[in-house]
Amino acid sequence: MTQRTDTPPAWDERTQLATFLSYAQDTARAKCEGLSPEDAVKAPLPNSPLMTMCGLISHLRWVEYYWVQVVFLGEENVGPLTEATDDDPDPEMRTAVDIPLPQLLAEYEEQSARSRRLLADYDLNTTAKRPIRDGRHVDLRWVILHLVEETSRHNGHLDVVRELVDGRTGV
Repeated sequence: MTQRTDTPPAWDERTQLATFLSYAQDTARAKCEGLSPEDAVKAPLPNSPLMTMCGLISHLRWVEYYWVQVVFLGEENVGPLTEATDDDPDPEMRTAVDIPLPQLLAEYEEQSARSRRLLADYDLNTTAKRPIRDGRHVDLRWVILHLVEETSRHNGHLDVVRELVDGRTGV
């Protein structure tokens, strides 16, 4: 069972931000515990065929990669998000049905650990190498807050999908 806490070991801003991001990430993983392989790829919302447990976990993994490695650090975007188009804005969710949930969860955990390592030596005021859509360069604080928001919002989606596919609630 995934152990989670939203209580930081110290009260400085960096530790609090990191703790809330880890808590949100751990919550996403916890929502997948005990899910059958069949239920992991079910899309119970008729107008949202990509809204599966696998699709959401894949999305969280690749969104974290994008914001940390591509936007903040300025690395080349080599993931499935490079294939996004107006007609197919979330290819990482579409292709996730072909990847077993345990593999997606492991990749998400690896990405989260990689992000923590890569960001450890940067000050929260450090500016991202690449601009966001409106042309501004956000700082690391914004990137972490955005990941907390993004992950927490999708945890709500994971709640709904999980309840619809197998009745499990809570976590």
